[in-house]
Amino acid sequence: MPVTDPRGNGAVQLVVTDLDGTLSDAAERIHPASVQAIRDLEAGGVPVLVATGRRLRMACAVLEAGGLTGPAVVLDGALGLDLRDGRVFHQVAFPAAAAARVLAAFTAAGLSPCVYVDREGVDLVVGDHPSTHPDHLARAMPWVAVDDLARVVAAEPVYAFAVVGRPAPLLEPVLQLVGTAGSASLVGDLIYGGSTVQVRPPEISKWSGVLAYCAEQGIDPGRVLAVGDGANDLELLESAAVACVVDTAAPALLARADHLIGPPDTGGWAAVLDLAARPVGAPDPGRQRSRTRAIRNG
Repeated sequence: MPVTDPRGNGAVQLVVTDLDGTLSDAAERIHPASVQAIRDLEAGGVPVLVATGRRLRMACAVLEAGGLTGPAVVLDGALGLDLRDGRVFHQVAFPAAAAARVLAAFTAAGLSPCVYVDREGVDLVVGDHPSTHPDHLARAMPWVAVDDLARVVAAEPVYAFAVVGRPAPLLEPVLQLVGTAGSASLVGDLIYGGSTVQVRPPEISKWSGVLAYCAEQGIDPGRVLAVGDGANDLELLESAAVACVVDTAAPALLARADHLIGPPDTGGWAAVLDLAARPVGAPDPGRQRSRTRAIRNG
């Protein structure tokens, strides 16, 4: 069912969705019902913005396999662009001094990260002995460069650092060691198992890219519906007017939910179509708003 007159009836003007574990499943598939819901939203004048921790190339691979394209925020908010024409609407790199401090934090934790850079034909740079999951490295290999990471962070724009698919206890020290040099998150890894730690530029999150997109498109950021399931979605869910959370998410995420949806392999995302048609602030008859979120919203 298409959404009708979304800009004039108090309903949401933009839907923002996480990818892995929210829109796509562990096999990197997007359920046909979810694809149809996105098409119906867009036909009704409500754009759908994907916001993911993935690098651009891998986000495109999942979306294109589902027959989808459009605007996306990648690397947890460091870069935003329209996949249809490559137009960049948001781009934030680390200050060189902060990048050096983040690299030092990984080193102090005994880890050698992937460094995501702005280099022709290269998605990420690694050192001689990268700590990321070997399957992650193998999959990225056509777009990987091996280099001196200290030189890279001093001389090139850096958008993110990550170690993918490793045990959480190995990665947790990074969260404390990074301090104010970057914004760090630790999430369960749906593809490689274990967890992934990713560090983006200071004070940057997926919501930063959302605000940039809203400014470019003339969308009211107070009428955004966000959908997510992981720790790197916290700022997004807390800032959006309407927060939808996958019902298998951790308690910290569920506490921020205005609405719950089913997991991606069941097409649970399709429920967003009806939720987006409601006026912002309308209650969900099947879900009482959490006390925490109700207090924060006054």
